[in-house]
Amino acid sequence: MYLRLPVAWLLAGRLLSGLSGDFNALLAGCFAHVADTTGRGARTFRVAVLEACLGAAGMLASVIGGAWRRAQGYINPFWLVLACNLCAALYAFLLVPESVTPDPRGARLLSCDHHRAVLRLYGRGGARLWLYALCFFLVVTVHMGSRELYVLLEISPPLCWGPEMVGYGSAALHLAYLSSLLGLRLLRPHLDDSWVALLGLASNVAALLVISAAGTTALMFTGYGLNFLSMASTPVLRSKLSQLADPSEQGALFASIACVEGLCSLVAVGVFNSLYPATLHILQGFPFLFGAIILLLPATIIGVMRCREMRPTQETS
Repeated sequence: MYLRLPVAWLLAGRLLSGLSGDFNALLAGCFAHVADTTGRGARTFRVAVLEACLGAAGMLASVIGGAWRRAQGYINPFWLVLACNLCAALYAFLLVPESVTPDPRGARLLSCDHHRAVLRLYGRGGARLWLYALCFFLVVTVHMGSRELYVLLEISPPLCWGPEMVGYGSAALHLAYLSSLLGLRLLRPHLDDSWVALLGLASNVAALLVISAAGTTALMFTGYGLNFLSMASTPVLRSKLSQLADPSEQGALFASIACVEGLCSLVAVGVFNSLYPATLHILQGFPFLFGAIILLLPATIIGVMRCREMRPTQETS
């Protein structure tokens, strides 16, 4: 920014960031560490705490980011981002203990062992692993795809929101991370994780249906309010996938989940961003309606798998 370099330099930076794993690699490491250091019973809630941290950070950035950019431009906020990244790196390097025993042979930069570990995991993981991975792919794709379009819907007629209202809307959207964490905490003593995930999907579907028809500010925030439990499904799915892998395979599992998230981003941008202009003449909120319909598939899969898991228990009792 200081040197006012051509846009090609920005693309080169993004390419380097992508080749090094970018944000998804950091998340994969965090989730794998949590899986290594927690028991099966507490894993879902601990994963939800991590996702709630993402929501809290996004909510804070949404509230202060717009005003800060208007007051001081883009450069100073990026210095804060750099400082936060450096603090996180130092904290992880100095204070976070290693959760697995290091390989005595040492790590190799160019190795296919990790790829083979992922292939072995999914090769013997069975249908449940593939089905939960499919559910995760569909849920995250809808989350990412709809998130790309909220601002477009808000700044277009009939809402015509300004930057301040857009910031409040983004904060309300990220508040779902915290409310979902509270919902998980309250529901898990009484319900199985699968039923909590289904409630989260029902919350997400209801919110998308309302937002697809939102023509007023009150209705838009009603949709955001119905979204209160929507982020409960992803930590449950991460935990379900983690429980299907051996303790030594947690790193390979969450690395593969990070790859799935990267694929979700590509598919979501391609599908939802193309669907929005193509269906404006039919219904402005059609992509949100489409996302609600897509979420019925993972809800069905999770419900059927839970019913099949309950059947042997009922027969033995």
